[in-house]
Amino acid sequence: MDERDVKIIKKIAEIGEPSPKAIEEETGIPKSTIHYRLENLREEGIIEDGLFTLNLDKIGLNLTVITEVMAEYSEGYHEEVGRKLSDIEGVNQVYFTAGDTDFMVIAHFASREMVEDLISSYERIDEVERTSTNFVITTIKNERIPFRDFEFDTLKQLVNTS
Repeated sequence: MDERDVKIIKKIAEIGEPSPKAIEEETGIPKSTIHYRLENLREEGIIEDGLFTLNLDKIGLNLTVITEVMAEYSEGYHEEVGRKLSDIEGVNQVYFTAGDTDFMVIAHFASREMVEDLISSYERIDEVERTSTNFVITTIKNERIPFRDFEFDTLKQLVNTS
């Protein structure tokens, strides 16, 4: 994987469309090159399916951290603090939660140094009072398409009741 592959994958993530024509318009990389490179990324197992799910281990983002964030309460704080957490490089998911923890943050990194940068980023957010960061040892399940977790009849009921 090289810089051009990264550029193609990043553009797919940004525009939400794996069309070589759309990527060419955005990057200037010829369609034929994009098609060839996407096929190679599939063969190498970096792109896992037609939805362009990436194998994070194969691109070097093999450290997953989950952080509980406790923040100072104020009117509308969840939106402001949530935005600040979301803006941190490497953060993929931010959830505002009920209970003792205000936010759950999930991030993927390539090194412990990057995790240290994450923790420093938390410290620069004035409203953050405390954090607890955990390293994932083994991923047991990481289903990116929730529909796969339900029986057809359950999904049919959901559609019929809405």
